[in-house]
Amino acid sequence: MSERMIDLGEVRHDPGEPDPLPRPPRAVGRPLRCALVLLAALVTLTAGAPAARREVVVLPAPLGAQAMVVEDLFLVIDPADPQGRQGLLRAYRLPGGEREWQMPLPVQGRYWGMSAHDDLLLVTGYQVFADEGPGPVTIALDRASGARRWQQQGSALPLPDGSLLLETGDDERGRLLRVVDACCGTARWQLDLPPGQLDYRPDEASGADRFVYSRPDGRVEVRDLATGAVRASADLWGPADAGQIIAQVVGDLVLTVDRTTATVTAYDLDGFGRRWQIRVDELLYVSNCGPVLCLQGRGAGVVAVDPASGRRLWADTRWGGVWPSGDRLVASVVDSHGAGSDTEQIAVLDPRTGRVLGWWGRWQLALPGTLGDGFVGVRPYPGGGLLVAELHDTDGTVRRLDVLRDAAGECQLGGALLICRRMDGTYGLWPLRR
Repeated sequence: MSERMIDLGEVRHDPGEPDPLPRPPRAVGRPLRCALVLLAALVTLTAGAPAARREVVVLPAPLGAQAMVVEDLFLVIDPADPQGRQGLLRAYRLPGGEREWQMPLPVQGRYWGMSAHDDLLLVTGYQVFADEGPGPVTIALDRASGARRWQQQGSALPLPDGSLLLETGDDERGRLLRVVDACCGTARWQLDLPPGQLDYRPDEASGADRFVYSRPDGRVEVRDLATGAVRASADLWGPADAGQIIAQVVGDLVLTVDRTTATVTAYDLDGFGRRWQIRVDELLYVSNCGPVLCLQGRGAGVVAVDPASGRRLWADTRWGGVWPSGDRLVASVVDSHGAGSDTEQIAVLDPRTGRVLGWWGRWQLALPGTLGDGFVGVRPYPGGGLLVAELHDTDGTVRRLDVLRDAAGECQLGGALLICRRMDGTYGLWPLRR
């Protein structure tokens, strides 16, 4: 049963903000006296009105439990006990917190991923004890009842046709890829890959559609995830460069990153026609930043390039993490973690110019998902609890919502709810709108 409580919250001047503006000079005359009379009347009328209240639903969760929001469910996995008994998965319906079902997980292990796929709930973890040896495992449950449909080795990736890709192995040992029907886990095809690197091209709407596999000797293949067939292949480097070059896929480009020469070379995804090349100091990897590519290295900073031409658009040494949000970039300042908290200094950027459009300040983002045109941020509040605010990426503004005195951290968004661990170890579900 969920417990309902009332959290009054607080909204007042934050000690970290600039002091309020000074009062204007005292005026004289009849207009001021009339205004004071009206103000006194308003105070009298509103003094007896109750303060705005934010109701919180409290859900139990033991220490060490894993909790995650998946669409309209809040899921809690109790940890396995020292005697080796199985962990318990409990599902609560949002926004009210009613318990839908609970189910013992059939595999002892450490679970780290939960996602919805049609009428299934996919639970992924690392199986410690198994006849096949330790490794990732995916368990498919019925979303409505929690009943187990099937379980198989591998971590799951959704594909555009509704099937699932299950992957086991790693770069050193090689991999086994299997595509299965989501309904029942029946295999469609499987592929054994020798040691090498693997990178998927994501499809934001429906999952990954292709992958790039590169062998240490420089042979690179683009394969279709629907069939496993090779779409294109080429030799992009020699055996002497093994271990120094990686291949990535971003959009319609295959990118090779040479960490010895700090060079990125771009090729067409479908035919490996060479597009462009650029050199960046201490280069490690390339990331998708929406309309631009972000190149980052061992040191601080980001270099943004045009994906069509490879032209350098801007560079800035201030930024550590950078990720796209709509037609903006959100960036965190290097080494800006707050003492004793996971907050960072965060700004909103124009991706084509790198210009700072607004500073959000120091926050920890509540994930996953967004609220309207931005994010929800939390940070410790002096005296206890968390300050909560809406962070708008359209104009870089911040709108403060409340102070949740019982909240301690580990916050996630669930629709219009903010879900955080409370001081006593339980989870609280707070509505973001009063």
